[in-house]
This record gives sequence, C-alpha cells and structure tokens, in this order.
Amino acid sequence: MRVVAKIGTSSITDGAGAVDHTAIAKVVREVAALRERGHEVLLVSSGAVAAGVATLGFSSRPADMRTLQAVSAVGQTRIMRVWNDELALFDIVGAQVLLDPYDFVDRTQYLHARSTLGRLLELGCVPIINENDAIANHELRYGDNDRIAALVAHSMNADVMVLLTDLDGLYTDDPRSHPDATLVTRVAADDPLLSIRASANGSGRGSGGMASKLAAARIASWSGVRTVIARASRGDVLVEAVEDHGVGTTFAGHDRRLPARKLWIAFAAEVAGAVVVDDGARRALTERRTSLLPAGVRSVEGTFGEGDTVEVKGLDGSVFARGMIYVTADQLEHVAGRQTRDLPDGMVHEVIHRDDLVVLTA
Repeated sequence: MRVVAKIGTSSITDGAGAVDHTAIAKVVREVAALRERGHEVLLVSSGAVAAGVATLGFSSRPADMRTLQAVSAVGQTRIMRVWNDELALFDIVGAQVLLDPYDFVDRTQYLHARSTLGRLLELGCVPIINENDAIANHELRYGDNDRIAALVAHSMNADVMVLLTDLDGLYTDDPRSHPDATLVTRVAADDPLLSIRASANGSGRGSGGMASKLAAARIASWSGVRTVIARASRGDVLVEAVEDHGVGTTFAGHDRRLPARKLWIAFAAEVAGAVVVDDGARRALTERRTSLLPAGVRSVEGTFGEGDTVEVKGLDGSVFARGMIYVTADQLEHVAGRQTRDLPDGMVHEVIHRDDLVVLTA
C-alpha cells in the first residue's frame, strides 16, 4: 500500500511549542514498521511555526504574515533535523519537500511535484512534506497541512491517508466542551459528507482544527482514498489505521475520482459567496453537466470577485454544487435572469464554466 500520514503541530510539540523528540520518535518507529510490511510512506509534518516560535523565544504565535513566514523558516530546519535523526536510526533517509497550492492547481507544477515524490519513493526515501510557509502568498495558501496531505494522497494515488491529531477522531460535538459527544467511527462513501459540521478551533499551537481535517477527508474520499482520523499518541496507531483495525474515524473512499483542480474548488478553496439558481438550471447542471448561464440565476449572496469559489444553491436553499465564478457579484446581480442574447457587450456568457463546476449532490 501507499500511505500518506499527516501529523499535526499539537502532536509533535510540547505545551511551549518546542519540538517533542519522543513524539517524533514514536511516529518514526511506526513508519519503519509500515515499511517492513512493504508499504510506501509519505509524511506530511506540521510544526515548523511552533518550533520557530519556541526557538526565537516568542510568548505566542505571531499574527502578522511576515513574522509567521520568518518564524517558519527558523522552525523548519529544526524540525527536519529531528525527523532525519530519528529516521537514521532505522537506516531510512528523509527528504524535505515544500509545496504550495500552485503545485496542485497548475498542471505543469502538479506533474513535476508528483514526479519528484514518486522518484523519492523509488529511491527508498520517506518524503517529509510541509507547506512552503516561508514564501507562500497570503492570498493563495492552505494555512494548514491537512489539505496538503489530501492533495498529495490524490496526486500519488495513495491507498490510505492517516491524519494524526490530539483527538480520537471525529466526534458528534467537541468532546473537550461537550462530555456527551460520541465518536463517529465510520463514514460511508455515499454519506452526505458536507452535512457534517466540526469546529475550526485547534490546539492553539497549530493552524488547523477538526474542520480542516474533515475538509481533507472529503478531498481524499472523493479521490478514492480511505482516510482515518486518529489520536497520534495511541500505540501502533499508524499500523492499525493502515490495516483498518477500527481506530479513530474512517472515511471510505468514493468511487468517483475528481481531478486536482476540481478537488480544490469543491473542498479546499475558501467560499466567497453563493449563487441561487432556478430549478431548470439545477437540472441542467446536475443531469446534463452544463455550464451555468446568467438566465438560470435567481439571486446572489455575498460579495465575491472574478475567480472566487462560490456555492451554488437551489431555490430550497440547499447547496448542490461549487464552482469558480467568472464574474463579480455586482456584475451578476445586474444580469441575473437574462438570456444570453440580452447580455451587455463584453459580458461573459458563462457564470461558471462546466470545467470549473463540481456537482456535490444529484
């Protein structure tokens, strides 16, 4: 099997944000055990910012992007040193790979990144992947490694993705504030994943929360990749998750595989607003897979610009698709309901092109 394992900041740093050597050593032992069983492993490791914060003596995580990027550059070298030292004890070579969204959205970059990761696996290395925080554009970045892991799993045709965190899995509510919350053990491929809600709050040391892990699980599921969210401190958690021994929360892989660009639109991009369409447009989008035209638009919600990702809603208010919009909210409000022949000169005919539209439900 090919395995993508992501470990969060809170699971490999202590309360002060310093790198926890013991925690990383545990993960490495389990990676070595997977490799002994013949599995290929790619690691996605958070913790660079937290390690940089601790190294520089800051009392808390910086809020401004410039300082965050500088802190990440400091921390990345330190956390990689620990990974490499622990891997070397098992005669495993680690390889640092820093990625950003362009590596998945741009086709050339996507193929190049996939080729590099594939070659590293052929050479017997364990790629250790992180978002390239030090130079990432604030307007185009992930902000957490959960979605990076899911898109790596997609691009590398992984069999399973494991998201290691400080909780046992996905709960019906936040167990830290709701003691009656129960663990969701299985989510079937045909379950309405978008109906599940989770907190965006993390530990305070990292940037993700359960919401980002759920978004990553959606991406992986729609890539045909089984996903497990489980507690990092559990013994042999990686082996048990890969061998499907019922740890944490398991999301079954979907039989529908979306290309990376559509995965980004559907689950990874931030939603800027919504477009409400009539029943005729809804049928055209879901049954005939057409582009969305102004004639089918009833109303606009929110303020969005050209190239933003928006939800597409039916008259009943339900979200059934997401897409990259070709017009601004103001422009669309002025042409909503108009036939193509009645559009102003220079106005694009498609509100959302079918190549940039993902239907989420039938």
